[in-house]
Parts: sequence; structure tokens; C-alpha cells
Amino acid sequence: MTALDWVVLLATLCSIVGFGLYKGRGSRTVSQYLLANRTMPWYAMGLSIMATQASAVTFISTTGQAYADGMRFVQFYFGLPIAMTILCATAVPLFHRAGVYTAYEYLERRFDAKTRALASVVFLIQRGLGVGIALYAPAIVLSIILGWDDRITTLLIGGLVIVYTATGGIPAVTWTDVLQMGIIFCGLILAFIMVIHNLPSNVSFIDAVYLAGAAGRLNAVVTRFDLNDRYTLWSGLLGGTFLALAYFGCDQSQVQRYLTGKSIAQSRLGLLFNAMLKVPIQFFILFVGAMVFVFYLFTPPPLLFQPKALEAAKQSAAWPDVQTTFDTAAAARTGAAYAFIDARHKNDARALADARGRLETAQQQLNAARGQGIAAYLSRSKEKAFNDTNYVFLTFVTHHLPAGVIGLVIAVIFSAAMSSSSGEINSLATVTVIDIYKRHIRGGASDRHYLLVSRIATVFWGLYAVAFAQYARTLGSLIEAMNMIGSLFYGTLLGVFTLAVFVKRANGTGAFFGMLAGEAAILSAARFTGISFLWYNVIGAAVVIAIGSLISFMGLQNIDLQRKGDER
Repeated sequence: MTALDWVVLLATLCSIVGFGLYKGRGSRTVSQYLLANRTMPWYAMGLSIMATQASAVTFISTTGQAYADGMRFVQFYFGLPIAMTILCATAVPLFHRAGVYTAYEYLERRFDAKTRALASVVFLIQRGLGVGIALYAPAIVLSIILGWDDRITTLLIGGLVIVYTATGGIPAVTWTDVLQMGIIFCGLILAFIMVIHNLPSNVSFIDAVYLAGAAGRLNAVVTRFDLNDRYTLWSGLLGGTFLALAYFGCDQSQVQRYLTGKSIAQSRLGLLFNAMLKVPIQFFILFVGAMVFVFYLFTPPPLLFQPKALEAAKQSAAWPDVQTTFDTAAAARTGAAYAFIDARHKNDARALADARGRLETAQQQLNAARGQGIAAYLSRSKEKAFNDTNYVFLTFVTHHLPAGVIGLVIAVIFSAAMSSSSGEINSLATVTVIDIYKRHIRGGASDRHYLLVSRIATVFWGLYAVAFAQYARTLGSLIEAMNMIGSLFYGTLLGVFTLAVFVKRANGTGAFFGMLAGEAAILSAARFTGISFLWYNVIGAAVVIAIGSLISFMGLQNIDLQRKGDER
């Protein structure tokens, strides 16, 4: 990075932290600190919800996902607009009228304390795991640019987040998210422009789109029904809807955003704002990754995108032959790409089909050479598997963008990491204080006491995130890892809230044991089947509803029989 890049990056980070401290300066009560006194406008809520989702994982890993596997990951979000519409009609008015701090507080009012406690613990486990992954993503940035140890970088970013989140609470988090989303939008558009600008002068944008399609990178919709395929139209519409319902309706990191709204109408507008923009934004991010793939058709990519792995693999005796094979395949792929463009311009169907076949063959040869390179690295490493998807976009940014632009794009990644981490840490602290500490450890204390405990809990979860982030390096594609972790728990939460809202005769005992059965079913599906993780949410919710309803019905039947016996 040049001096200009450092100026852009540091100025952005300082602005974010300073703005967060400024906006959070009035948080002197628990209501202000955790819910902003329910005064947030719809646009601030909407952007904050979006920022909490748009972690650094989104930009680092999603672009790499498109590079490696095409755009079919976008189907993951197809159920989101459906879920948002349902939640606007159900969860938003329900939580607002209940006047709760957390979603799980409502469960005690509807069921009992043990159901609330179990739901709170489930949330703390899954969100506690996810926050570490979100915080680890920017560590990849500095490990590439500076060669810093990722433990230092996670501590640095975690420390910045803790400062303004612990000081200002939800007002600082929300308004900082608004600023960060503006930075993110600008950086995304600029990165896309630079990808297209860096293509060879005789390759147009339309040529790039056709090439991406020929290489299988524009496969945005997959219509076949396959339970073992993670990303299809059906897993997105069905499994994605269930996941989005659970995430936005049961996850405190999202519920807390629309609980800060001035009114039910304002909260609904915030959710609908996300419903309209989320899929197009994810499509755009994936499209950037597809264009990066096209760029590397004409500029030879590194054999391995992970710099340290590449250097280690070069020490292998077989490396010279592997590199030669890779270079030959890359050159063949470039020739096939130019032939494809020429055939398209001449509208020569036979030549076009031939060029497409050459492109596919060259890509297979390139993949085979990469496989040999990975094997060379693993033979000298203690790791059992290797995945450098998370390094693809960053390699392009740091090697092919001009000074200043690199700093801005990296600032975008840091902004995303900070916004998602701050929101998650804040929600973890809220559940810890309201659902655990105040309810089961020390009730009836002063507001000042709970405010202090909230700040302490925020610091604790921030430090926890920094510690857990050290394990994220072993999880492969971070965007998949984050969503898979969520899917292990969201179905259970969705099921118990469905019981609470729609099954009027459900009771606390049924809900509690239904949650245990649902979680057992999800973990069994993950352990013993190859079913895509998106279906875990459907399985978990269905089991919770079925078992919870059955146990509740049996309990009511026993009560009725006892009453009849007493009457006799």
C-alpha cells in the first residue's frame, strides 16, 4: 500500500470511531443504551439492518465464491423478500406492542422462564460463534498487505469496535452503520468500475459478460431439485425463507434494530427497505466476483491465492513442473477467451462452440494444476484441507488497483467488519443482561447498575469475538461457514416463535422439549446426511412445531382428564 492508501484507510477508520462516539454520547439509561429510547427513523434502521448483515465476509468471501463457483449463491437470498413481508405483518407489531427489550423476553410472557432461557442460550451460542468469523475477515486483509499476524489485526479491529460500541450502545452502532453503508456503496461501485477498466482494451463489458456466461459464472438460477445441492432455486425460496424468517424474526441482532423504531410503521419500512435492496446488492457483489474471474482470463492468476501457502508450496520438489503445467493451461485459457470473443463478433456459431469447448478444457487443466499445487502445499503443511476462496478478491485489489483506490476498498472491508461486529456484540450484551443477568442473577437493581453491566457485557463479548476469531482460519469459505453456523440453530428458534404466535394451545413444556427435539434433529441431519444446510432450518422448525404441539396437546388432554376425574 502507498502513503495515499494509508491516509484513506486511517482517515476512514478514525471517522467511523469518532462518529460513533459522537452519536452515542447521550446513552445514560438502559433504554437509551439498548433501544435508543425507540426513536430511530426507518432509513437508519434499514441501513443498520443491512450493515449488520454486510460483514467483511460479504465482500471478501462472496466475490471469491462467484470466482470459484459462479453466481448461484444469490439464490440463498431469494426467500428474503417473502420473509420480510411475513415479519412485517407478524413479528414487528407483536414485539412493539409487547414493549420488550429482546425477542426472548416475549417467550416468557407467552410460555415460561425455562423456554426463554433456552432460547437465549441458543442465540448466545450461535451468534457468539458467528461474531468471531465476522471479525476474522479483515485479518485476512492485513495478512496479505502487511504480513501481520492475524491475531494482531483481530485485536486491532476488535478494540476499535469495543470502544464506540461499549461507550455509546445502540445509538452509536446504528448511526455508525449508516455512515459505513455509505462508504460500502461507494467502494463497491468503484471496485466494479476498476475491474471493468482493467480488462484488455479490446475486451468490452459485453464481451466480459458473455465470457462469464460461457465459463459458467453467471449461473444465478439453478432450477433442478436436489436436496444435496446447497444453492438451487428451491433451497433459496423454501430453505432461504425459513432462514430469513428465523434470522430477522428470532435473532436479537436483527430484532433489536427494529425494536428501536419510532413506530410499527417505521419498523416495517426499515424491513421492507431491506427486502427491496438485499437481493440486488448481493447479485451485484457476486457479479463483481464473476468479472474478476473474467479479468484473470487475460491476466494469469497466481496458482494459489493464499500468499503463505504459495510460498510454502514452492519449496516442493514437484513445484517447477506444476507451475509449468499451470502456466500452459492459463495461456490456453487466454487464447480460448480471445477466440470466443472473435467468434461472437463474427456471429460464427461453429467457431463459438469450438472456442467454448477450448475454454472449458483449459479451465479443467487449470483446475487440475491447482489441485497439484494444493497437494504440494498440504504435503508440507499440517492442514488437512485447503481453501483460498477468501483471498481471491483481495489479491486482485492489492495487485491491480491504483493508489488511493486500494485504501478505499480496504476501508470498505474494514467498515463492513466493524458494522457487523458492533451490531452482533451489542445484541449479545443485550441478551446477556436482560434475559440472563437481570432475569436469573440479579433482579430489581437500579437502572444505573444495569447500564454498567451492559457496558461490561459489551466488552466481554468483544474480547470473546477476538479470541474465537483465531479459529476461523480453519473454516474455508467464510460466507458459507457463517451461514452454516446460523442454520444449525435458526430452525429451532423459528419453530418456537411459530408455536408462540400461531399455535394458541401450545404451552411452555411443549415449547421447551420441542426446541430440544428440533436442535437434535438439526444436528443429526448435519452429522449423518449430506442435505444442504439451507434445509436445516425447515427440518428444525418442523420438528419443534410438531413435537411442541404434540406434547402441549398431551398435557392439555391430561389436564382435561384430571378435571373430569375431580368433577366426579
